[in-house]
Amino acid sequence: MPIEIKMPALSPTMEEGTLARWLVKVGDTVNSGDVMAEIETDKATMEFEAVDEGVIASIAVEEGTENVKVGTVIAVLAEDGEAVGSAASAPKSESKPAEPAAEKETAPAQAPAPAPAASSAPAPAPTPKPSGDRVIASPLAKRIAEQKGIDLSGLTGSGPNGRIVKADVEGAKPGASPAKVEAAAPAPTAVPTKPATLGGDLDAPYEAQKLNNVRKVIAKRLTEAKQTIPHIYLTVDVRLDALLKLRGELNKSLEADGVKLSVNDLLIKALARALQRVPKCNVSFQGDELFQYAREDISVAVAAPSGLITPIIRDAGRKGLAQISTEMKELAGKAKDGKLQPHEFQGGTASLSNLGMFGTKQFDAVINPPQAMILAVGAGEQRPWVIDGALGVATVMSATGSFDHRAIDGADGAALMQAFQQLVENPMGLLV
Repeated sequence: MPIEIKMPALSPTMEEGTLARWLVKVGDTVNSGDVMAEIETDKATMEFEAVDEGVIASIAVEEGTENVKVGTVIAVLAEDGEAVGSAASAPKSESKPAEPAAEKETAPAQAPAPAPAASSAPAPAPTPKPSGDRVIASPLAKRIAEQKGIDLSGLTGSGPNGRIVKADVEGAKPGASPAKVEAAAPAPTAVPTKPATLGGDLDAPYEAQKLNNVRKVIAKRLTEAKQTIPHIYLTVDVRLDALLKLRGELNKSLEADGVKLSVNDLLIKALARALQRVPKCNVSFQGDELFQYAREDISVAVAAPSGLITPIIRDAGRKGLAQISTEMKELAGKAKDGKLQPHEFQGGTASLSNLGMFGTKQFDAVINPPQAMILAVGAGEQRPWVIDGALGVATVMSATGSFDHRAIDGADGAALMQAFQQLVENPMGLLV
């Protein structure tokens, strides 16, 4: 009996995804645990493994197909001894995602039918034009092309049906043809009403960019956060000199182990230790209940090509600085490559967002629900500072905590910020 392989829910919030790439083809034998496809979820690009054993009888959803609903049949598996052809036919005809592909293939053949109504021979001519102008590329190839400034219309794809894949883009030279740019220029004048419906007379040239799944989720969750969570913001100025000195000494001692601590590694530990000292801030609001967490799982904001994502350092309050540093480097690398697994970014009891490396002095971060707080860290800079009763110069950064006022009172939030300040200014407490 044929086995239907359905679009999986690879994260709790996933409702649909993009079938980025098939790693098997019709006729291939797969075993339980074999990687069959790469699926772009609402958080990252993840590998989809086979659960059953058998032969791929048919593929109902082509790679590169977007907005595939969870539960949609994407392929059919024939069991041992079953004819591949018979197993493929019935389920594939029932699979809705396969219909658009069939229509695209038959459209050129059916195009001449309206010719009598137009009563002219050239009528079929416009039909092939869209297929020639339309660029077929995998989501990963589109993302790389956008980052490198490559015009996909000038590339020849080596994938199925001429699809442009990662290898085609990586070998291409950046830059778009001027002729292509000029040809696209009149487009904005054809759609002036679209931005106007937003309430503004926006007549500047623009290019519409489709939102990827990660950006859609970011938009949804942050809108929800600002609409439903009453934020309270508390800012402290923190002197960094002692922490920078300790970091330099620790890096000398850890050099032989290949570990190099960043300032962010120490700040992750400082936030976790502050939550240990002020556990009333290590909570989340859950309607009629307040969840009090017994572990400090710190979500750390990382900028990835697909959008912001927050890998988690679990139990950060009890981990050493070297372990936090090693884990953070590994997670950040996975985040930028879109290879994070669900358990590496789902959860977290509090968040840390550091924009200091971009020179940002101070900012207010939006809480990541269902968490109840996030710490926003700015750049360390030389400022006038009173040292032992005399005016001097110190390295100082501003840190702002955003708190869910339903779960955390202002006094408790202030206590957390004070604990964080004390730990950074007296950093030996981070070594325990």
